[in-house]
Amino acid sequence: ELLASRRALLDQHPPGQDLWLFAYGSLIWNPAFHYVERRIGAVHGLHRRFCLWTNLGRGTPERPGLVLGLDRGGRCRGVLYRLAAEEFDTELEIVWRREMVTGSYRPRWVDAATAQGRVRALTFIINREHDRYARALSDDDLIRTLATAQGALGSCADYLFHTASHLTQLGIADAALERLCIAVRTYQEEAAPN
Repeated sequence: ELLASRRALLDQHPPGQDLWLFAYGSLIWNPAFHYVERRIGAVHGLHRRFCLWTNLGRGTPERPGLVLGLDRGGRCRGVLYRLAAEEFDTELEIVWRREMVTGSYRPRWVDAATAQGRVRALTFIINREHDRYARALSDDDLIRTLATAQGALGSCADYLFHTASHLTQLGIADAALERLCIAVRTYQEEAAPN
């Protein structure tokens, strides 16, 4: 199924041309694939949001965590990776195994604006029909979850802090993520034993 979905998407890509991949979360600081160029860019009509429950990497069945997805509306600045034409099928297999295993994301082509011009890029948006989609979450629930949940890959807080830190290093401002970092740190400090 993973191979079929990847091939169906790649059938929409011109043969022999390099492929751009838009990253907005952990793929920014842990891409785990080879690329030949990296650019900063933005997509319109989508925004970065903690909207996917996880009971594996950053949570447990008893205390699920949250990870980022691209959800409807707004604008998102992130990183575009150019994958070489002769390698992208192999490199995308790595990405597909990481992003598409549970069906919580959907691959999609988007237009991304960069300083060097517009590019067509592949990205992964949240599957709003998936049972792990976090529809309506209060700020308090979001902050508490990010401050306390952790799983085999580490804590949700570290995932948040790594993402925010790397965005800052790249010169990408994300005021909502920065406010969330402050709120999560405050929650952790207040909950810590004296």
